[in-house]
Amino acid sequence: MPVAQGIAKQLKAVKQTALGAPGSTGSALVRRLTATFNLDRDTYSSNEIASHQQSTGATAGIGKTSGKLNCEISPGTYANFWAALLRKDMAATAAMTAVGITISGGAPAWTVQRSAGSWLTDGVKAGDVVRLSVGALNGANISKNLIVTAISSGTAMTVVPLNGVALMSEGPITGCTVTVVGKKTRVPTSGHTNDYFSVEQWFADLVKSELYTDVKVAMADVALPATGIATVNFDMPGLGRTTGAAEVMTSPTPETGTSILSAVAGKVIIGGAVTSVTGAQLQITGNIQAGEAEMGSNAISDHQRGRVAVTGSFTAKFSSTTLQDLFNSQAPAHLILVAAANSMPASDFVAFSLSNVKILSDGADDGEKEIIRTYSFTAAINGAGGTALANDQTIISIQDSAA
Repeated sequence: MPVAQGIAKQLKAVKQTALGAPGSTGSALVRRLTATFNLDRDTYSSNEIASHQQSTGATAGIGKTSGKLNCEISPGTYANFWAALLRKDMAATAAMTAVGITISGGAPAWTVQRSAGSWLTDGVKAGDVVRLSVGALNGANISKNLIVTAISSGTAMTVVPLNGVALMSEGPITGCTVTVVGKKTRVPTSGHTNDYFSVEQWFADLVKSELYTDVKVAMADVALPATGIATVNFDMPGLGRTTGAAEVMTSPTPETGTSILSAVAGKVIIGGAVTSVTGAQLQITGNIQAGEAEMGSNAISDHQRGRVAVTGSFTAKFSSTTLQDLFNSQAPAHLILVAAANSMPASDFVAFSLSNVKILSDGADDGEKEIIRTYSFTAAINGAGGTALANDQTIISIQDSAA
């Protein structure tokens, strides 16, 4: 008798059109480290007392499903899951063409000044990763990932090269194109999406299928180690499971082929300054719970959504008191976390931008080593953000270069 093996299991997912509408068309294979989806049932044990002095048993009640998807982050792979968690579809920012620019400054930050128009009006935000192209730009400036750390007066954009390689001062250069790379999602202030997914576990060696329906992306735990691969663990509860011997998602799109990401090829910027961070963790939760049970039904009809919250922590070398000062003053700061595939100028990446973060703890270690301090933080909506302003009115935005 064959025994199912993880290497032979396929995980597939597709966004449903609505609650209670399982899907199969448009499904895609999903890359994973591990994926554990299960049907869980409430159980009720009898507490009655009888003369035989023995338990009179238990019964099963409400059923609902749980899902844990553990992954190494790669661009494009989890774009729909990021968007579902933040309750807004991924969208591109329109490219800016025929722009006249002048580049000036020095390591680690440069200024990209435009001769006319406004970065803010065109939709650029602090925390975005942009690329310059077209025009007679120096080779050191063209098609390179640039993290926007500040925008002043609408025409001056402060940028830090993601790969750390210097820009060349030049200009004015006419006819340039400026692109916000890939697509972005953020928690909006209105028009929130409410996405559900169908997820199939196909055990090819057993010819068995498990279809999980009305699955929500409830939480993401992101880890960005300084010397390892960037990972994310998604919490994905659902409402139902159907088992069978027939494959449901018979024609899935192949898995993405983008490279896995690491923080060593990325950047961490706090308050506009590149920081010597040795590791970072980020938890994004939608505070999703199972809805209320109903008499006469052994299933939950829907999920209950709560507020989107973001917390995390990072460790950093104790080389200055800048982070301590933020902790002491409780002044909000902009935290930008970018993980990249490599150190090439136009590497793929995923970026997290939190423009209203407060550091809530400051703890140091000791020993015959460099002193490392640990800082926890909580993010909040940036009430001062909005259209044509330097920041979005959101708690977090995520940019995916391959979305």
